[in-house]
Amino acid sequence: MSFWKHIFAKADVNRAKYADHQLVRTMTTRDLISLGIGAVIGTGIFILPGTVAATTAGPGISISFVLAAIVCSLAAMCYAEFSSALPIAGSAYAYGNIVFGQIVGWIIGWALILEYMLAVASVSTGFAGYFASLLSGFGLHIPKAVSGAFDPSHGTYVNIVAVIIVLLIGLLLSRGMKTSMVLSRAMVLVKIAIIILFVSVGLFFIKPMNWHPFTPFGMKGVLAGAATVFFAYLGFDAVSASAPEVVKPQKTLPRGIISTLIIATILYVLVAVVLTGMVKYTKLDVANPVSFALDLVHQPQLAGIIAIGALAGMFTMMLTMIYSSSRLVYAIGRDGLLPHWFGEVKNQLPDNSLWTVTIIIAIMGGLIPLDKLVSLVNIGTLIAFAFVSIGIIPLRRHKDIDNDGFKVPGYPVVPIISFIFCLIFMSQLSRETWLMSGVWFAIGLIIYFTYGYHHAAINHRKEERNATK
Repeated sequence: MSFWKHIFAKADVNRAKYADHQLVRTMTTRDLISLGIGAVIGTGIFILPGTVAATTAGPGISISFVLAAIVCSLAAMCYAEFSSALPIAGSAYAYGNIVFGQIVGWIIGWALILEYMLAVASVSTGFAGYFASLLSGFGLHIPKAVSGAFDPSHGTYVNIVAVIIVLLIGLLLSRGMKTSMVLSRAMVLVKIAIIILFVSVGLFFIKPMNWHPFTPFGMKGVLAGAATVFFAYLGFDAVSASAPEVVKPQKTLPRGIISTLIIATILYVLVAVVLTGMVKYTKLDVANPVSFALDLVHQPQLAGIIAIGALAGMFTMMLTMIYSSSRLVYAIGRDGLLPHWFGEVKNQLPDNSLWTVTIIIAIMGGLIPLDKLVSLVNIGTLIAFAFVSIGIIPLRRHKDIDNDGFKVPGYPVVPIISFIFCLIFMSQLSRETWLMSGVWFAIGLIIYFTYGYHHAAINHRKEERNATK
């Protein structure tokens, strides 16, 4: 087989659909919505509506959220069609492997590994900060030496809370998705209840004059706000990673993905409308706008409840992302692009990949300063979105794939528009982000050509078939 045929060899559809038969199907539509909301609705809902309103969009931030949701829904529909047609582990990595070829699948998978792990590691440090703040309210304090990343010059050696929360989530996931989803659903309900509590209380303190002018920065500001808050919706793609563990995936996965986006949009818009109605938008450029608004209307007792909601939001986000990243690494190992050890299943769970991912994230969150790396989450997501969007075209033309489930309406216009929007958002990322991501992908290509190129299961199967002819 020539070099180019080798790296663009496409995964066999029938084998891919059977490859995950050892995983048990227990998850329902309700579980997927819980996973999706857990990933999408984090601390951002208590921060973004205020800060973006103050600096970019004004009270028109509510329109920004709707516009961002519309753009995001284009990619969401593409994910929904792929998950219906190919209910297999690996999400965008697996889709790329089948419709574009091995090297493209690897690039997408490598981008997603970066997205998931960095996202969880950074949120774990945020969780530690909120937790320490909550403890201080009871007069308890975490020793400085174990309160931050490794920085001896400033007296910190490890962020122990970040490490512990990641390991606890890994332990929870190792007990199976049925157990994990019980806690995830409870946490999501707590989070939504707290958001609804804020909205319900805030309604009584709305002053319509605060909404004037509604678009102080003009429509340009509203559009800029949409580009900024677009990233608030990232995470729904993690739902598709659960495909082999979902009951009736052809119907359940599209419902989970699209429902997640609808519910998230409603919650974001409600918070934005109430927040900018309670407080003049010019005053909202603060670290925690929701708590600030509650203090301003003399409801400080609710600020502590908001902190609990933030902790619940971060917990469910980490649970979803650790779960998704472990399934991604499992799928890549299963296909031979990483050592097969990662693709092994024990007791109907990919424990090897789960604990590898968990330990790496715990080390990153506990020891490494992540401030300058978090922007790389966005580029990993957008690369996956772009390939999934344009991938609908070869998916429809694939002779071995019959999809009787969800299909993107307005084909091929909608997938192409989604692809273009992804490129536009990618062009807005900083030069520093592109340089750092270039280093990450260079490392990925070195791993691929030194290991994956020689061990990929796709090529072994083709060579075996050729040998028998």
